[in-house]
Amino acid sequence: MNIFALKSVKWWPAALSVCVTIGLALWTVRAHAQLLIGQPSGFSGAAAAGVKENTKGAQLVIDLVNAKGGVHGQKIELLSKDDQFMPKRTLERATELIDKDKVLALFLNRGTPHTEILLPLLADRKVPLIAPSTGAMVLHDPVNPWVFNVRATYQREAARAIEHLVGLGLTRIAVMYTDDSFGADGAAGATKGFEKQRVPVLWQEKFPRDNPDLTPLVQRVKQSDAQAVVVIASAANVAAAVKGIRQAGSRAQVVTLSNNASDGFIKLLGEQGRGVIVTQVFPSERSMTYALVREAVELARTKGLDGVSPAMMEGFAAAKVLVEGLRLAGPNPTPAKLRDALENIQRFDLGGLSISYTSTDHSGLEFADLSIIDASGKFRR
Repeated sequence: MNIFALKSVKWWPAALSVCVTIGLALWTVRAHAQLLIGQPSGFSGAAAAGVKENTKGAQLVIDLVNAKGGVHGQKIELLSKDDQFMPKRTLERATELIDKDKVLALFLNRGTPHTEILLPLLADRKVPLIAPSTGAMVLHDPVNPWVFNVRATYQREAARAIEHLVGLGLTRIAVMYTDDSFGADGAAGATKGFEKQRVPVLWQEKFPRDNPDLTPLVQRVKQSDAQAVVVIASAANVAAAVKGIRQAGSRAQVVTLSNNASDGFIKLLGEQGRGVIVTQVFPSERSMTYALVREAVELARTKGLDGVSPAMMEGFAAAKVLVEGLRLAGPNPTPAKLRDALENIQRFDLGGLSISYTSTDHSGLEFADLSIIDASGKFRR
C-alpha cells in the first residue's frame, strides 16, 4: 500500500477536526461581526452636556437597528472615546480608533478646531467622517471628499439670528465670540447677516477659548446700551456670559448658536435661562408633523426617557445617515466603500427632511430655525 495513502488515512480524522474547528470559528466571527464606528468627542469638558445628548440620540437609532439584526446581518458598535474637548486629544483618539481599533468611519465628533485637525488624518488613512457636530463652513466649501455633513452651517444660523433680531426692531446688536475657528466662522455669518439687513454691528469682540475673563465684555454690553448680543462660544462660556450680562444690569436679548441646543446648556444657565434664544438646525422635538421627530420621541419613550432634546435630534438624524451609508456599502464594507456609498445617497428621507450628497456637495441639510428658552426651562419655537 502506498505510504502516502496510509498517512492520509491516519491523519484524516485530525485534519477533518481542524477544518471543522476553523469553519466554526469563521462562522462565529461572521455571525458576531461588528460594524465598528469611532467617535472621538468631548464627553468631559466644556461641551460634555451636548456631546452626551448627541450620542444618546444616535444610540436610539443604533439600538433599534441592532435589535432588528443589524445591517446586512452585522451589528453596529459605536466606540466612543473622550477627547476632553481638546483638539490635540481629538487627533490622538481618532488615530487610535483608526489604527488600533480599525473602525470603518469616524462619526459625530464635536467642535470646529477638533474637526479641522482631523482632516489630514482622514485623507491619509482614507477614512470617512460622518456628521461632525459642527457647522463650520470649512467643512462645506470646498467640498472635502472624506467629510459628510448632516447639519446646516453656523454661518447660516448666525445670519438667521441677525435677521430675526432686526425683524424685532432691534438694531443695536453686539457680537461676542470665542477666539478659535468656530468663533470666527460664526462671526463671519453674523457679518453676512448685518450686511444683508443693512444694519451696522454695534461692536464685535473675541475672547479666549479657555478660562476667559468675560468681565470687560459684559460691562461693555451694559455701557454700550446694546439691545441684543450674539454670543458664539461653548455652553460653559455662553452661560457665564449670560449670567455676567444680567448681573451687570443689562436686559439685552441674548442669542447663541445650535452647539448649545441641549438640556445641559439650560441647566448651566439656571435661573438666567429664560428668554435666551438658541438657533436650531433640526425641527422642534415637539413638532409631530415630522416623522423624524415622532420616531425619535417614540424610541425615547421605550427607553424610559422623558423626551428628546435638540442635541438628541441631531444625533438621531446623524445615525440614520450612517445606517443608510452602511446599507448601501453592502455586506463587506470598507472605509472606501462606505465613502462611495455615502456619496451616492440621493433624496434619502430622514422623516420629513431629505438629504443627498454628490461628488461636489457634502453639505447635507439646510434647515435653520430659532427657539427660545421658556420659564419652565424648555426650548420653544
